[in-house]
Amino acid sequence: MKNIGVGVIGTGFMGKAHSIAYSGSASVFGTGLRPKLEIVCDLSPERASQRATDLGFSRYTANWQEVVYDPNVKLVSVCTPNDTHAEIAIAALNEGKHVWCEKPMSSSLSDSKKMLDAFKDGTAKTIIGYNYTKNPAVIHARELIKNDTIGRVAAFFCRYDVDNEADGKKTWSWRMSRKASGTGANGDILSHVISVAHYLVDSEICRVAGDINIVHTERYDEKEKKIKKVDNDDIISALIHFKNGVKGHIGASRVSWGKKCGFTWEIHGTKGTICFDQERLNELKVFTRQEQSSTDGFRTILTGPEHPFYASFLPNGGHSLGFMDVKMCELQTLLFAIEHDTSTWPDFTAGYYIEKVMEAIDFSATEGSWKSIS
Repeated sequence: MKNIGVGVIGTGFMGKAHSIAYSGSASVFGTGLRPKLEIVCDLSPERASQRATDLGFSRYTANWQEVVYDPNVKLVSVCTPNDTHAEIAIAALNEGKHVWCEKPMSSSLSDSKKMLDAFKDGTAKTIIGYNYTKNPAVIHARELIKNDTIGRVAAFFCRYDVDNEADGKKTWSWRMSRKASGTGANGDILSHVISVAHYLVDSEICRVAGDINIVHTERYDEKEKKIKKVDNDDIISALIHFKNGVKGHIGASRVSWGKKCGFTWEIHGTKGTICFDQERLNELKVFTRQEQSSTDGFRTILTGPEHPFYASFLPNGGHSLGFMDVKMCELQTLLFAIEHDTSTWPDFTAGYYIEKVMEAIDFSATEGSWKSIS
């Protein structure tokens, strides 16, 4: 087994998730590249030091350049605020380092295009953290669709609602700023919806009609001790058309009380329907056309060792994987691609197109008209 040195930049929730995935991947998946936790970075030296101890890194730094230019680091995780992704990822790619970047790619389409150009100029592998497409249940759903289980896909519907910002008294943060975050619910959670839409429908969204709403227009900034305007979306929705002719609608909200991870989608086909709820991430609901009877209804498919990735974790079905396990599945696709020189999805090319869809929805909502994506 070969080692690959890794560095993680950013020690918030996603930085921790990446670090846990690196720590456990070799134990779970066995043969292949074994991540070696070289260096972790946080703007606070004290926090960086503590994270290095907690997560098992050899050393720490408060300077992200030390991670990117470290000769022992071959794979860089970018888990920082959105407006810093481009500079870090581009520097890493220019050094020939592989990049695992959290979504969205950046806070602007122009920065994302620079990231794409840096990726195309080199041979390094990239992947963006759309981990919901790496869930064994979702992968199985895609296989059912490809195997014609529900016939020709007729429509895609999806919502992702959370209550992270539902409390109007919650203080202002960088996530509520277009400059620092880009869009709000759009970039933070609708981006996941778009990734799953492209993955399951096996086609890209090409035309949108969007709508947005800012529910809490002002928030108090504790650092600056003043009220600030919220200038990105709390709620977003869109009618969508895919290149292959499928149509549907999608939406997201960061202010929906009671919704913790309200990510639900439905694929409607000419012979059946598949439904999924992220809060029950080990289950699929499937209905296929059949003769009328008193037992009509959806059946539940529980994930098990016959589904991709699952058997590496558990020998029996129904025991359930969790969020961190799925991040490990995401990492495994990247490590396999690095070792065997295969492609990843979504890499920066696919991720950039997702960004184009996000921007088109945002512009459509502002201008009140349909927008096409090319």
